[in-house]
Amino acid sequence: MAERKDGRPAAPTETTIASADWDSRDLTGERHERVLFVDVDMTEATGTGAVFTECTFRGVRFNASTHTDAAFLNCTFVRCGFFDATFAGCKVVGGMFDGCTYDLMKVTGGDWSFTGLPGADLRRSSFTDVRLREADLTGARCAGATLRGLDLSGAWLHRADLSRCDLRGSDISSIDPHTVELKGAVIDPYQAVVLATALGLDVRGD
Repeated sequence: MAERKDGRPAAPTETTIASADWDSRDLTGERHERVLFVDVDMTEATGTGAVFTECTFRGVRFNASTHTDAAFLNCTFVRCGFFDATFAGCKVVGGMFDGCTYDLMKVTGGDWSFTGLPGADLRRSSFTDVRLREADLTGARCAGATLRGLDLSGAWLHRADLSRCDLRGSDISSIDPHTVELKGAVIDPYQAVVLATALGLDVRGD
């Protein structure tokens, strides 16, 4: 299993929910701490303000679910499906994702700082106005994805493929153009100056 970049293991769980049918469940206001969810079906689940703390999700189906102002704090996701899932204003701080699928996943707002997404295939997902400070995106495959207005300060982006991404408005100060694929990426004029400086160019006005 992929490890968090600080080497910290997943939190131990204390209870288990296995093979439960939570299809279309309203998660509003629910609170779960150190729970192991195994093969739970959360397809089309919805809710506002749910809190999951140090939980582990294995083989959980989040397909077409919608989470608003929810918190997944220091949670671990293993082989989960996020097809067409929506996260709006959520906190996923310290989360770790391993072997998951993200087709058509939409993330708007919220804080995903310190989240581990190494090698994740995010090509058909979108992140807008999300804080991803010090997130681990090492080797992430993001070609063609929408990554607008992101705070990527301190993020690990070595060997990430950001080709054809829409990066406008994002903090790209952590990008090393020598180790990240950027061909065809869409950027704004300010970002162009940041990248030119990272390449050692001397940018001047008239």
